Amino acid sequence: MSERELVIIGGGPAGLTAGLYAGRAKLDTLLLERLSPGGQVLNTHWVENWPGDVEGVSGFDLSDRFRDHALKFGLEIKSTEVGGLRLEGERKIIATSEGEIAAKAVILALGASPSKLGVPGEAEFAGRGVSYCGTCDGPFFRDKVVVAFGGGNTAAEEAHFLTRFAQKVYLVHRRDQLRACAVLCERVEADPKIEVLWSHIPLAIEGSALLGVEKVRLKNLKTGQEREVACDGAFVFIGTTPNTACVAGVVDRDDQGFILTNQNLETNLPGVYAAGDCRSSLLKQIVVASGEGALAAYAAQRYLESH
Repeated sequence: MSERELVIIGGGPAGLTAGLYAGRAKLDTLLLERLSPGGQVLNTHWVENWPGDVEGVSGFDLSDRFRDHALKFGLEIKSTEVGGLRLEGERKIIATSEGEIAAKAVILALGASPSKLGVPGEAEFAGRGVSYCGTCDGPFFRDKVVVAFGGGNTAAEEAHFLTRFAQKVYLVHRRDQLRACAVLCERVEADPKIEVLWSHIPLAIEGSALLGVEKVRLKNLKTGQEREVACDGAFVFIGTTPNTACVAGVVDRDDQGFILTNQNLETNLPGVYAAGDCRSSLLKQIVVASGEGALAAYAAQRYLESH
């Protein structure tokens, strides 16, 4: 079993920033990531609120910059699936698809995944008209009609992005106003290709084996009336679910599965920290995740020095 000073689990902005700071501190650090480093940022078409990038930057390019910067300071990245975490005294044992790794300190930067609607047809047509990433799948819907679900920043951004390809975007929201920031709300309202269906919820996504998604069934929460909207695709942007199943029952989590920490991002386990979208916090943003990654790395460094 190999042993490291610090193991970071997750290669999104939080994990890569933690790796950068740990590398600069000359800690023996290993970052574990099951996919390509970058996290959800890889699926973001354009990031316009990363400080210093006045004109904005593509999610792909920003992810590359995160990775390259961390590698510059000696971070080692390994592609593997993490299945669990346990304690052996003060050692943290991480179970991976390629064996166990021991660490003196651990940073959980597990990220989050898109939440599901949970309606009939969603799972059946996933990948055949149902998508959770407009950046990834928008080009497949050129000159077609799509329905998007959600009312937050991601939903507003993605709906606006989808108009680059689709001839019409219905944005379905359960409330009578969007939760997105003012700038994004203004863009949605000003976009002639977007029609917001206020106070509606999805009942089902329907289609055929041959054509995929063909329509969605909706219910108006104010009138109780049901309606069908013909469409070629359904995009789901209703939030995220934390990727914390691998530490369930090991670290404390809230009712939604997000990891609970103190102000120094330490979990209930000494020497185990959490940062980024997997942590219970008010705001999920790239800049927040990066800041938390830096703080977690510094806290881990202090912990290692004291032990």
